[in-house]
Amino acid sequence: MKTLFILLTAITLVVVATDANSADTNTTVSSTVVTDKAPTTANSPSIVINNSDVCKTAAAGAIQTQILGISSGITITDENCERIKLSRSLYSMGMKVAAVSTLCADPRVWDAMYMAGTVCPYMGDIGDSARSKWEENPDMIPEGSQVFKKVEMVKQEENKTTGLTDGQKLLKFILAGMVMHSGIVAFVP
Repeated sequence: MKTLFILLTAITLVVVATDANSADTNTTVSSTVVTDKAPTTANSPSIVINNSDVCKTAAAGAIQTQILGISSGITITDENCERIKLSRSLYSMGMKVAAVSTLCADPRVWDAMYMAGTVCPYMGDIGDSARSKWEENPDMIPEGSQVFKKVEMVKQEENKTTGLTDGQKLLKFILAGMVMHSGIVAFVP
């Protein structure tokens, strides 16, 4: 313990003596920072999709700062490509109505078929039967259909010119029936 105390005292004296000497001298110290190499970079993963029968594309990216580097990669599915391939497969197996139905899930195809007068199949029905079922179930039409929106607008304009919608006509019918019923009941003894 005594030797440790003597050693620490000697080190303290050397440090104090050095500081006192350096304050009295006029020396200039210049320092330069030497960098050995640049910081490592963030490398994006390699996503290779060489097969032409895959409906996917790849995207990768990276960002690097002096402190942190981040990289990522994803694949993006092309749903329209998948729809076309599924339709081709169904058609090649002889399922022509199913192949057309698969394509009709795209609102652009649905609109084109409607405008051509050959509406998309509806639950196995084709032709005029399918057309009437599509009109009865507009919620089943692919979202984004422009043609059907215009058809609905035309029907609404026609309803405005006649003055009464189907619901209003039904209400008028019910009220007329109630009036007739109450009048008939009044005359019965």
